[in-house]
Amino acid sequence: MKKYISLLFVFGIFFFFQSCSAQNTTDSKTVDALVNSQKFTFYATRANPTNYDVINVMNSMPNSTSTRMLDLTGSNYTIELKNNTLDVVLPYFGRSFTPSYNNNDNSYRFTSKDFTINKSQGKKGKWIVKIKPNDVRTVDEIIIEIFKNGKALTSIRSNDRQPISYDGYIGKNEEAKP
Repeated sequence: MKKYISLLFVFGIFFFFQSCSAQNTTDSKTVDALVNSQKFTFYATRANPTNYDVINVMNSMPNSTSTRMLDLTGSNYTIELKNNTLDVVLPYFGRSFTPSYNNNDNSYRFTSKDFTINKSQGKKGKWIVKIKPNDVRTVDEIIIEIFKNGKALTSIRSNDRQPISYDGYIGKNEEAKP
């Protein structure tokens, strides 16, 4: 009987790790096609602030951890690149050197029509996409590192804020419903 219980336990662990490894992955050819077409959407799943004040405040709250508070999976935070338009809707956690009383200015919410894109591919198939918006005064550069399985890491360097990065994945642009 003990053999059956241990055998079931081993199979349970195996299936648990198998299900964890198959989340939100994309074919490498699809990733290459999306990056080459310059029409893709980055979906943010987690925010990673660099300001230790923010991290310390989140860790000091009772019965919570900062990692759980910065999980963005329930929200629709994206960077959408399509038809010479860059739409950014991302939250910001950190220190702003020129604060605003308007709540829309405290996060990254903008549309840019004048920007430059530099793409390069590494040895192992990882893409690095650098976007420099010219018509947005607060954002200096957006760097998106895209791995072969579709996972991505985005970092935003700003002129008036501390840098922040986001974990997530890329996918096809959603078409507007009539």
